[in-house]
Amino acid sequence: MRQLRHLVAVADHGHFGRAAEACLITQSSMSASIKELETLLGKVLIERTRRSVMLTPLGTDIVARARKVLTDAEAIVDLVTASGAPLAGSIRLGVIPTIGPFLLPRVLPALRSAYPELKLYLREEQTGRLIDGLAAGDLDLLLIAFPYPTPGFETHLFAEDPFWVAFPRGHGFAAKERLTGADLEGEEVLLLEEGHCLRDHALSACDTARHPGAAEFQASSLHTLVQMVDNGLGLTLLPKMAIDAGIARGTRVEARPLEGKGTSRKIGFAWRPSSPRKHEFALLAEFFRDELATPLPPHSNPSASK
Repeated sequence: MRQLRHLVAVADHGHFGRAAEACLITQSSMSASIKELETLLGKVLIERTRRSVMLTPLGTDIVARARKVLTDAEAIVDLVTASGAPLAGSIRLGVIPTIGPFLLPRVLPALRSAYPELKLYLREEQTGRLIDGLAAGDLDLLLIAFPYPTPGFETHLFAEDPFWVAFPRGHGFAAKERLTGADLEGEEVLLLEEGHCLRDHALSACDTARHPGAAEFQASSLHTLVQMVDNGLGLTLLPKMAIDAGIARGTRVEARPLEGKGTSRKIGFAWRPSSPRKHEFALLAEFFRDELATPLPPHSNPSASK
């Protein structure tokens, strides 16, 4: 199993060094592990040159089967874990960067108190990479934003996260209680770079084709977007959970709710339908739903004041 996992890592990364780093071993140990597997099978699985690493046709076939073997092995572990107390043991949770820093600090303290035997191993990536990790068996559960295509997976949505328009202090929007997509016409709308699902959700929330800044200005994180707005480069859309978490605290950025159809995203979990722990994942979704329904203390809810 260890050697198969190493072979899959080399196939995924196309490089012994990067594969070794991902598996938390040295490059020499990775090379020795692959060599042991080839010796055991009596076949060459990887063509090695000074500049590249390439799977042989047999190696490609074995990697495809190895992925299934590894997923099935993880399912055995999950099956044993699921036979014990609910929400105990380990869960490898993938979460997107526009949710993790804002939602998890609010929910995890209560989760640790309610289920002290649960160990969450977190991986923060863009949604597409997390979907690949879930399909490959590298992750057990995803915490992502919807709508997003999740073919072959089961999902459980538990919260709605409205968009707010963030703008620099002194902007004309400060005189309004609420905004609509029409209000954004002609404004410099700042967006996240390609690959972030929040970018697509923001594009759906307003007709950004009318906004000259939509393609020119792109950021790698919500915190960067806030700094760009604070520097007067334009405005942006922020999920309410980020505002509630204080993302604009210490800046001159203000925000107002955006009204209209499609001006929110939904938050939920996704998992493999074959997982023996899916009843636990549904229970976890209900826990998140209940915690998010609990009002925040006034001092920690920046969106409560203008």
